Amino acid sequence: MVTIDVASVANEDELHRLLQRKFGFPDFYGRNWSAFWDAVSGLVFIPEHVRFTGWELLAERVPGEAMMLSDCLVRYRDLYRPGLRVEYL
Repeated sequence: MVTIDVASVANEDELHRLLQRKFGFPDFYGRNWSAFWDAVSGLVFIPEHVRFTGWELLAERVPGEAMMLSDCLVRYRDLYRPGLRVEYL
């Protein structure tokens, strides 16, 4: 399991930098949602259980980015990892 605290994230770039660090994305990661999809669907292995803490604060500060992240992970689960468990606390 990986736990990612998103409570202090204030913008899209901060979120992508945090995701890059926590998921081990390569240095060339483009820090956008297309690059995120490319990374999770073919470059790195996402753990079976991902827990986001501080989700309500993220959704208040950058609601569009929170939605994009959630949507990408649902799509990833549906296409590649039916056993993936993601918590938004």
